[in-house]
Amino acid sequence: MNTTPFTKSPFQTLISFHKLIENLEEIAATNVDYRSNYAKALLKEIEPYPEFKDGITDFSFIKKHEELIHNLLADLFPTALTHNEIKAVTIPFQNVTFNYTERFKKILQNAGMTFDIEIRDFEEDQFYILNCILILNACYGQNFDFNKPLFYDIPTAAGIMYHYRILYNADFIEIIPTQNTPLITQEDITLLMNNFDNIDLWKEKFPQGSWILKGFGIVSLFDVTRESSVSDLKSNLLRVKSTQPQSSVSFESIFKSIFKIPDLGVGFILYDEEEEKFTIPPYNDKVTKSYLLNGIDEMKCKNGIYGHCFTAVLEDKKNIIISDVEQFASIPENEKLGNHLLQQNIRSCIFAPVIKDDTLLGIIELVSSQPTALNSINAINLDLFLPYLVDNLEGYKTDKQNQIEAIIQREYTAIHSSVYWKFKREALKYFESNSPTKDYIFKEIIFKEVYPLYGQIDIKGSSEHRNKTVKEDLKNQLETLINLFESQKSNESFVLLEQRIFELQSFNAELDTSLKADTEQQIQNYIETEIHPILRNTTMDTEDETAKQNYFESLDEKTGMFYHSRKKFDNTMSIINKKLAVILDQKQIEAQQIYPHYYERFKTDGVEHNLYIGASIAPAKPFDNLYLNNLRLWQLQTLCEMELEHHQLKATLPYELDVTSLILVFSSPISIRFRMDEKRFDVDGTYNARYEVVKKRIDKATIKGTKERITQKEKITIVYSHNSEQNEYLKYIKYLQFKKILEPAIEQFEVEELQGVSGLRAIRVKVINTNLTDEVHTNTYQDLINEQN
Repeated sequence: MNTTPFTKSPFQTLISFHKLIENLEEIAATNVDYRSNYAKALLKEIEPYPEFKDGITDFSFIKKHEELIHNLLADLFPTALTHNEIKAVTIPFQNVTFNYTERFKKILQNAGMTFDIEIRDFEEDQFYILNCILILNACYGQNFDFNKPLFYDIPTAAGIMYHYRILYNADFIEIIPTQNTPLITQEDITLLMNNFDNIDLWKEKFPQGSWILKGFGIVSLFDVTRESSVSDLKSNLLRVKSTQPQSSVSFESIFKSIFKIPDLGVGFILYDEEEEKFTIPPYNDKVTKSYLLNGIDEMKCKNGIYGHCFTAVLEDKKNIIISDVEQFASIPENEKLGNHLLQQNIRSCIFAPVIKDDTLLGIIELVSSQPTALNSINAINLDLFLPYLVDNLEGYKTDKQNQIEAIIQREYTAIHSSVYWKFKREALKYFESNSPTKDYIFKEIIFKEVYPLYGQIDIKGSSEHRNKTVKEDLKNQLETLINLFESQKSNESFVLLEQRIFELQSFNAELDTSLKADTEQQIQNYIETEIHPILRNTTMDTEDETAKQNYFESLDEKTGMFYHSRKKFDNTMSIINKKLAVILDQKQIEAQQIYPHYYERFKTDGVEHNLYIGASIAPAKPFDNLYLNNLRLWQLQTLCEMELEHHQLKATLPYELDVTSLILVFSSPISIRFRMDEKRFDVDGTYNARYEVVKKRIDKATIKGTKERITQKEKITIVYSHNSEQNEYLKYIKYLQFKKILEPAIEQFEVEELQGVSGLRAIRVKVINTNLTDEVHTNTYQDLINEQN
C-alpha cells in the first residue's frame, strides 16, 4: 500500500465503503439466491467493523483487513481481468493507493521496495485547488473543466522508465459540508475562476478541513510510454537551441522507454555533404556520442571501416540493421565494421538515416550489448521519432548556414554599423518588390559630403627586414647542406657530390648580393629536386646520420625549407599588428560616441584606417564641424597611444622592428560609393581621386630637397595642404604637449612633389615614451577649448 498523502487539504478524508455497502444491502434483499447469499455473506463479515461504513482514518486498519477489502471490492476488480488491468483503490489526486490488481502489483514490485508512487509534476498547492474545484462542481453546480492529463512515472528494475496515464472513477465518493463550511457566493465563484493560481484566495474560501470527502475512488492506469517518450523527445529537441532550462529527461532514457531495452545506447552523427564526412553534432549536453566515430570528431564517409554496407545509407537512404554483430563480422567484407562494433561490446545495432527531401542530414545510432535486442521488427519504432529529428536537423542546418553567412559578413565583407541602415533600407525595398516577373535594380549606396580621415602605423623597413631574414634562412640552409656533403666520406657518387657542393656554394655566394625576385624560388626548387633525393638515398656513418636527421627535423613542414629567422620576423609582424589593431578597435567604440561615422581598418605591413564623417552617414543627427574636430583630436591621441604600446612591446618581441605613424589631413568633403564588385567603399568621382592618390603614395614620400623619409620611428607625421589645417593641428599638438603626451620640439617641412600631386606640407612631432607610468587619457576637443580659455 502506498500512503504519502498531502498534509493540507480542504477535506477531512474518510475512506469509506458506505456506497458499496448500500449496494450490497440492496442485492441481499433480492430473490436471486446466489447473488443474495453472496451479498449477505460479505455483509456479515464486515458487520463487526463499523469503520467500513462510517469511515477509515487509520491506514493501518486497511493493511490489517486487506483480504476482506479485496473480497468487498471483488465486483469492481474482477479476477479474470486482474492480470490485464492496472487498477487500484485511491483517493483522487492523493498518493494513497491499495487493493492493486495483479498487474499493478508486478509493476510496483519491479520498481523496487524503495519506490514511492507519485503523480508527475503535481504540487501541494495544485492538489489543494483541484480539490476545491471538485467541491464547486459537485456542490455548487459548476462545470469547470480541469482535466489536465495526470501521469505516474514508474521505473523497472532494469532502469527503463514507463509512463502511465491516470484515469479516476469517483462514483463511490461523497462530498459533505461541515458545520464550519463557509458559504460560497456567485461573486466568490467568479473571483476564484479568475484567480486560479492564487492559493491564498482558495484557502480563504475553502479553509483546511472545512469539507468531508467520504468514500473511495478507483484509479486505472494506461501505458502511454511511447507517446510520452516521443513528447519528451520533442521537448528536448526544442530545448537544444533555446535558452529554456534543460530537461532532466535524457535522450538515452527516452529511447530506452520507446524500445524497452535497458542497455540501449544512443549516438548520432551529422552528414556533411560538401566534404563527404560524418561529424559529431553540436548538442553539448544531448547526443554527443557516436559509436561509428568512437571518440573521433569527424571521419570521411569513404573510410574503409564502413565497407560496402554504408552504400545503403549514403545512396539508397536505407536503414542498416544488424541483429547479430558477431555473425555479421564473420563475413569477410563486413569484418572491419563488425570488429569496430564488437570492440565497443555492441552485439546488435540499427543505423538509421535522417532524410529530408531525399537529402541525408545525419544518422541516428541505436546499439545494445544483447544480440537480437535490436532487429528489423522493433526498428518500426523509428517511425515514432524520425520526423521530429528531421525537423530539428533541418532547422539546425538552416541556423548553421545563417550563422556562417553572418560570420563571413562580419569577418570578410563587413558592413559597418554606421552605414548598415542604408543597406538595410535598400534590401527591404528589394524584399518588398521582389517577384518572379520583375527584376529589381539595386540603387548604388553613396554617401555625399563626408570628411575623410586617414591614418596608419607602418612597420619601418618591413621589405628590407623580410628580405634580410629570407637570406639568413637560405644561407643557413645552404651552409648546413654544404657541411653535410663535405663530411660525406663515402666514395660512392663522389664526382656528383663535388658538383652539388659547387652548386650550393654558388647559390650561397649569390645571396651576398641583393636578393632577386626569383632567387628564393630557384634555391627552393634546386634543394627539393637535386639535394634532398641524394640525402634521403645516401647512407652515412652514425655521426653524419644524426646531423642529417637534425637537418630534416629543422625544415618547415609547409615549405620544406629553413624557417627560423623569417618565422621570428613574421611572428613579430603578427604580434605588432594584432596589438595595435586591438587598441584601434577598442578606441573606435569610444569614437562612435562623438558622432556616428564610417570606420574601416586594414592589416598590411602595419595597421591602416579610414574614417568618414558627415551628415549623410547619420541623417537623424545634426552635424557640426565640432564633431570633425573632435574626431581629428581623437585620431591623433589614438596614434600616440598605439606608438606607446609598440614602445612597451618592443623589448618582448622576437625580432626588433620599429614603426612610423602618419596622418593625412583632407578638409574638402568627398563622396564615397560602395563598389558591388569589390564589396567595399571607395571614393567617388575624378575630383575625389586626388585624395586616394595622395593616400597611396604619401608614406614613401621624402622631405623636399632631401632623401629623408617624411616618417620616422617614434614620431607622428601629419601631412596637410592648407594653412587652416596647419593651425588646427598645431593647436592639438600644443594641447597634447601640455598633457605630456608629445615632446616640445616640432618639425615643419615641405613634402617632395609626388606624381601628379604638389604643395603638400607636413608637421612631425615625437611621442614621449620615457615616462610610461601614466596612462594616456582621451581628451576631447571641448577639453582643448576649455584649456585655452
